[in-house]
Amino acid sequence: MQSLVIDTNIVISAALSDEGKPAQIMKMVSDGECQLYCNTQIISEYTEVLSREKFNFSIDKQKAFTNKIEEIGVVVDPVPSVIPFADESDRVFYDTAKKGGAILITGNIKHYPTETFIMTPSDFLESLDSN
Repeated sequence: MQSLVIDTNIVISAALSDEGKPAQIMKMVSDGECQLYCNTQIISEYTEVLSREKFNFSIDKQKAFTNKIEEIGVVVDPVPSVIPFADESDRVFYDTAKKGGAILITGNIKHYPTETFIMTPSDFLESLDSN
């Protein structure tokens, strides 16, 4: 089973629409086809961003989403890296994926170092099709 760390932008995209590659990946995680790695920092970021007024998610939808992630996610406590990040909030996703040997799925690949374990949703789904 493939292990994943999912950046917040993918979670938000999946919460906004049941269609598209982010939703497809979140469904794979929810259905147990992939294992989600997370930790309290990641869940806190999901919670904070899901609660932003601009997205207009109901409290019930926010809680359902984060409760599901807490239910199915495997907690990985990352070792903080020392490489520079333009946005420090991205570090925990990178470090968690690195520690867990997981693939990091993000829509903002340019925010991360060039590593083979960091993929866009399209790249990840294409890699599954090629296996």
